[in-house]
Amino acid sequence: MVCAQVETSPRRCWQKVLYERQPFPDNYVDQRFLEELRKNIHARQYQYWNVVFESGAVVQQLCSVCVFVVTWWYMDAGVLSPQGLFGAALLTSLLGYVLFDAIDAGVGRRESGRTRWADLKSMLVFTAFTYGFSPVLKTLTESISTDTIYAMSAFMLLGHLIFFDYGANAAIVSSTLSLNMAIFASVCLASRLPRSLHAFAMVTFAMQIFALWPMLQKKLKARTPCCYVGVTVLFALVALMGLASVSSVGAVLFASLLLSISCLCPYCLIRLQQLKDNIHGPWDEAEIKEDLSRFLM
Repeated sequence: MVCAQVETSPRRCWQKVLYERQPFPDNYVDQRFLEELRKNIHARQYQYWNVVFESGAVVQQLCSVCVFVVTWWYMDAGVLSPQGLFGAALLTSLLGYVLFDAIDAGVGRRESGRTRWADLKSMLVFTAFTYGFSPVLKTLTESISTDTIYAMSAFMLLGHLIFFDYGANAAIVSSTLSLNMAIFASVCLASRLPRSLHAFAMVTFAMQIFALWPMLQKKLKARTPCCYVGVTVLFALVALMGLASVSSVGAVLFASLLLSISCLCPYCLIRLQQLKDNIHGPWDEAEIKEDLSRFLM
């Protein structure tokens, strides 16, 4: 809109109405037009340490992928036995379940509504099912070249990181798709291990780190933030130590990535937030806010 000079009677003032004919052009506005200008009325003000805390979800998921790949490398190199991996996964799953149940006991109820017996049956069914089909998983991709398997696995793990639910309300978020891509990558990599027992231990470990571990993370983040920060730091150190045993250069690059995500990116966000310049005024489209639920009965 532009301001226009119109010679009118001094007794006639312009009004912002549509139901009355006025001796003004359609694009006429008076000097009060810019008085309603508002800037950044819906802009969120972020605090640096709050953003660092929220970035812990990204750091933990990157570390989960790192730990999974390093564990697969240990299995493929013969450094880690399938019995040792399964025993460690079983012990850590038990400890995590006790911690998860203790947090629920602290609030006086179990949010999932499931009983411990139901959880035990689900675990036994999954373990038996995976063990029974481990020979099939081992020979599932024999006709596919190893290079293709590695490329597909890398692509699937990247997709897992992209579609993972980090707490943002966005259309790209899909927990189901993220988990399926991670399990698909684990099946592909497990098929390149020496025996079917290796494949069984690897897929079981993948379910633990990609399905059960994020559930415990969210519970700790919601109920005990201090414990969540400690677990995040400890898990990052474990991932870095495991990666350093495979490649020192990779460990340095991965540490730089984690520091950039947890420290540098929040700082850039806070700095760029000061440059926001969203304007709002009478030119905005009208929003009809009416409860239409009575028509949906």
